[in-house]
Amino acid sequence: MAELINGLNVIAVIPALGRSERIPDKITLDFCGKPLVSWTIKQAKESNIITRVYIITDDEQVQRISDQYGAICLQPPEDLVARNTPAKQIIPHVLEEIEKAGEKNPDIIVFLRPDHPLRSPRYIDEAVSHLLKTSSDFLISVTVLGDFNAWRREGTGFKCLTAENRGQEIYLENGSLYVFRSASLWRSENSGAEKIAFWAMPLWQSQAMETEEDLEVYGYYFSRKLLPQWQEKKWLQSIPAASIDLIVYDFDGVMTDNRVIVWQDGTEAVVANRADGLGVNRLSALGIPQLILSTEANPVVEARAAKLGLEVIGSCKDKKITLQNYCEGKNYDLNRVVYLGNDVNDLEAMQMVGFPIAPADAHPEVKAVAKLVTTARGGEGVIKELAERVAVAQPPVRSAS
Repeated sequence: MAELINGLNVIAVIPALGRSERIPDKITLDFCGKPLVSWTIKQAKESNIITRVYIITDDEQVQRISDQYGAICLQPPEDLVARNTPAKQIIPHVLEEIEKAGEKNPDIIVFLRPDHPLRSPRYIDEAVSHLLKTSSDFLISVTVLGDFNAWRREGTGFKCLTAENRGQEIYLENGSLYVFRSASLWRSENSGAEKIAFWAMPLWQSQAMETEEDLEVYGYYFSRKLLPQWQEKKWLQSIPAASIDLIVYDFDGVMTDNRVIVWQDGTEAVVANRADGLGVNRLSALGIPQLILSTEANPVVEARAAKLGLEVIGSCKDKKITLQNYCEGKNYDLNRVVYLGNDVNDLEAMQMVGFPIAPADAHPEVKAVAKLVTTARGGEGVIKELAERVAVAQPPVRSAS
């Protein structure tokens, strides 16, 4: 799969528009311990190929949940604020906002409705892979129905619509996920695609959350079949300060948002986040050594390190070897090292430390090896969030004699 998606920019779009008539505030209700919409965000974030997750909503509560779980919120125009607005109307707006933000246009768009929680990150990845293997433009998730008859009311009676297909498989579009190959499809007047692929999902994973009873029934399926997938992976919730010998930061994409400002004379500048300075100070107060390890040769790295009072190794050609030598010289145990990195040149170093951590917008391969993925994106307070997760042991409470 990695070879198929190499170099492609794959994003997820989650529509959270309008209001449910049957279940008030449906997508923010508790579902298996979290807001319903958060599970779709998590599924997209834990995909191995999705690089960014966008959610389009006009609901303040959904916006707060999205911020917490690392999705990028977009405000919809008035003509889109309606329940079940079709993808062909939502996606052009999302693409316009991406262009305004100066981000790279996506090659693949995965459209995920938040009231379909019974999917897994694996299904998302396999659906995108299937689209690419079949050279299709558009993929629809479906349920395969076997010996099944559909009827339609006609006058005072009914007519069987599937009598001629008795015994044959029938494909029912389930609305769980859609994958689009090219953004150009949605900027044109063409509302369809030249070649459509189907991706079959089991019937139990194909239903939308429409009634109060669905919350109970689908909660059962989710708890039995999907929830264990998240429980199996031991994500770090906190790291004891006493377990850390060293914290290592990549610079670009961790302390910055990975963009650079180029002035007319050719000099470069970056934007740093003051919140990270507070995080560095808190960790320094705990007596934890910190190091910036960067391939960047620009003096801005040394300048930011001096401002924060951090040691820096710049112009680093091989982060793994450099970190090994550094830790040997300082007598630091690599199993007690925290490494916060965002791109593939951090991978080898992250794989040899005890606490690999990645920002929310890190490369998919980096997130795959991380034991913690922050809710913050690079340059948006990643180090402050890390500092908040470093636990300080409390002294024992002495009983009165």
